[in-house]
Amino acid sequence: MYEPIRTKPVVQRMGGTTVDYPHSSRGEALDIQLAGHLAALLAVTDELGLDEAAAGIAAQVARLRGAQPARAPRGPAGEAAALHQRAHDLAARALLVAASRADTTVAILAAERMDAHAAALESLDLAGAL
Repeated sequence: MYEPIRTKPVVQRMGGTTVDYPHSSRGEALDIQLAGHLAALLAVTDELGLDEAAAGIAAQVARLRGAQPARAPRGPAGEAAALHQRAHDLAARALLVAASRADTTVAILAAERMDAHAAALESLDLAGAL
C-alpha cells in the first residue's frame, strides 16, 4: 500500500554525526541576533547624531561580529520622537537577547540607551505640551 522511502536521509538520528546542512549553536544564534539588534540601534543612533553613544554601540557590534560595522553617513533627520521611540524599542530587544546570552556589558549598554531615549521622549513630550 505504501511505497518505501528510497532516498538516503539527510540527517542521521541517534548517534550519527553527519549532517548535510550547516547549523549553529544557541550561543552563536544569540550572537548573530544580538549583533543585528545592535546594528539597527547603531543606525538609528547615527541618524539622531549621538556620536558618543554610537561609538559604544559600534564597539560592541565589532566585538560580536569580528569586524567594524558599516556606518551610513548622517542623513536628514526624521521626526525626533519617532526615532527615539524606535531606538528605545531596539535597545529593549538588545537587552532581552543580552540577558539570554548573559552578556552584562551589552545589557548595561542597552539599559543605558533605553533610559536615554526614554528621557529624550519625555523631554520632547514636555516641550510639545508648552
